Amino acid sequence: MSGLGQFMTGQVLPGLLAAEHELLLFAAFWFIVSALDEAAFDIGYLWLRLTGRLREQVIARGAETPELERLTAVFVAAWQEADVIGAMISHTLKAWPQQRMALYVGCYVNDPATLAAAMKGAAGDPRVRIVVNDRPGPTTKADCLNRLYQALCRDEERSGQRFRSVVLHDAEDFVHPAALALIDSNLRHAAFVQLPVRPEPQSGSRWIAGHYADEFAETHAKSMVVRSAMGAAIPAAGVGCGFDRDLLAALSRQHTGSASGQPFAADCLTEDYELGLLVSRSGGDSRFLRVRDHLGELVATRAYFPGRIDDAVRQKARWIHGIALHGWDRLGWFGGPIDVWMALRDRRGLLTAVVLAAAYLLILIEAVLGFARLSGWQEHLALSPLAMLMMQISFAALVWRALWRFGFTASEYGLTEGLFAVARIPVANLISIMAGQRALAAYVRSLTGCEAAWDKTAHSLHPSLHKQGLPA
Repeated sequence: MSGLGQFMTGQVLPGLLAAEHELLLFAAFWFIVSALDEAAFDIGYLWLRLTGRLREQVIARGAETPELERLTAVFVAAWQEADVIGAMISHTLKAWPQQRMALYVGCYVNDPATLAAAMKGAAGDPRVRIVVNDRPGPTTKADCLNRLYQALCRDEERSGQRFRSVVLHDAEDFVHPAALALIDSNLRHAAFVQLPVRPEPQSGSRWIAGHYADEFAETHAKSMVVRSAMGAAIPAAGVGCGFDRDLLAALSRQHTGSASGQPFAADCLTEDYELGLLVSRSGGDSRFLRVRDHLGELVATRAYFPGRIDDAVRQKARWIHGIALHGWDRLGWFGGPIDVWMALRDRRGLLTAVVLAAAYLLILIEAVLGFARLSGWQEHLALSPLAMLMMQISFAALVWRALWRFGFTASEYGLTEGLFAVARIPVANLISIMAGQRALAAYVRSLTGCEAAWDKTAHSLHPSLHKQGLPA
């Protein structure tokens, strides 16, 4: 045997075998912890179904767009959204004909294309208020929302009429006709209301864009429903969510000492998520609503999510950075055991990326060792009974999670997409690993004093341009 062969069999391969053992124990332990966490939500969901508390309300035909009980402002922050903002405004004005709705659209002085598209989409409708941020963009989404809030306060002073709620949406959103009235009616009894998000399938990106549909189908049909039933804090998704006007005024006073100041934390990367939790911290009630129209369509915010892997990684990295890292710094830990548990779930993104990376590294090491065994190397990994049990539990948990993922995706998108949901699990894992690495790098840069920037996702398609099967 050559010197290189002796080195491989005497040093490298035994080292890989030892590394495989340690990685296996690490990954299996955290897989089991995650499985127990998800099993608690599975049990909660099944209990809600068995006790009849999971019935989805159905809106009668013709009852989708009643006049609002109170004045409602809809905020849309837009930076470099010329391709979609016009279609979004046009569709929203048609879907929501209520005269007590005002649509505030935030643009930037150095983004004339978005401003022109917004004005074209508004088509002179007096319910649209286009606000131009005199600070060159991009700042942060929260900063843009604060400018809209300040414009709303000035409008209230001039008119003498006060808005009673604020609804948040994004420039790429396709709203459901019944959504606005549904949010308005429920804000009579709650300070914060969140509707589901429904990513739209894209034939040109079944694997990348499709994995968002899988994740939101399960999260917004199970996890958020159980969370709401438990009375835990509900994070806002930033779209399809409504807030009581008095709540925003109180948050503004906390931030700046003025009710007309800045309710949104301008230095926050995930201001929507944080705002939802602050409702609970301030003692306000929150609601997550799953309602269907007379055709059986979910009353939800629809949108095309990123279809390219680099865009998906950028978006998810921002979520991990803002929630798991920056949010930890900003919000700390508060509340009782349930709130701490929910915070741990929300902030597990980076740990999940590390555990998944360890699992895929295990596969790579085993491939190398398997090739060596085919070449005559004889050593095998010796596992204790406990390690074997951990592997068996981890495998069973993987199958169990795949079944749940299939079930929720198939229920919302059909049997074919349900099968694809299982096949897309490795794609989702790869994106999570890459996003975790990017988020950690961004967080380290922030520790050096780098200012938070709007690392937004580019959008080029709006569902209203491809309306087949969508609510009118």
